[in-house]
Amino acid sequence: MSPRRNRPKGAGDSGRSPDGDPSDRYGGWQSSENWLGEAWSVRHVAGASAQGKTYRCPGCDQQIPSGVPHVVAWPEHSGVDERRHWHKACWNAKDRRTTRVQRSRNAPKF
Repeated sequence: MSPRRNRPKGAGDSGRSPDGDPSDRYGGWQSSENWLGEAWSVRHVAGASAQGKTYRCPGCDQQIPSGVPHVVAWPEHSGVDERRHWHKACWNAKDRRTTRVQRSRNAPKF
């Protein structure tokens, strides 16, 4: 008995190769967006590729736990040091947020 075929016959190659698209390396897709008058590279990261890592979201100043899908964004003209990991909702709401993060009185400052 042969294994079940997940793709219909004749669908051809999906176009993905191990050496092909580096944006696929982290399980997401990459796009370019304009924000604050400059071009930003935005990569959507799948939760499975973020196992064992935690990040701090610059939008809400909260942690992004291990294994949670999120967004990585950086200005296109800069290097890897400018990458920031955002919650998807925080990245989508970045234009509606104030420039200063509002914390409660007893919240820790990181």
